[in-house]
Amino acid sequence: MIGGDLPNVQVWLATTPVDMRKSFDSLAELVRSFLSHDPLSGHLFVFRNKRCERLKILWWDRDGLAIYYKRLERGEFQFPRANTPSVQIGREQLVRLLSGLSVVERKQA
Repeated sequence: MIGGDLPNVQVWLATTPVDMRKSFDSLAELVRSFLSHDPLSGHLFVFRNKRCERLKILWWDRDGLAIYYKRLERGEFQFPRANTPSVQIGREQLVRLLSGLSVVERKQA
C-alpha cells in the first residue's frame, strides 16, 4: 500500500475539491499553502474532485513525489464533512475510502 509499512505516515484529506488536472508541483503547493503541511514529509495527502468520483494521493516516497490516481466507475468517494482545510484519518479509514465506503464505520443497532 502507499506509504509502505512506515508507522509514522499520516493521512490528510483535503476537504475542498480540487481540479484533477493538477499534478505534482501544483498539488505540492496546495499542501504547503492551503493545508499548511510539508509535501516532502512522507505523509499522504488526498484530494478529490467536485463530483467525488476521482481522487489523487500525493506522497513523497523518499526520492521523489508519487501520485496515486483513482476513478470510481459507480458511486462516490465518501469524504467526511469538515469545517477545516484538512482532516487526518487512519490507514484503515483510507482503505475504506479507496473502496468507496464511508470513512466512519456506522454502528449497527
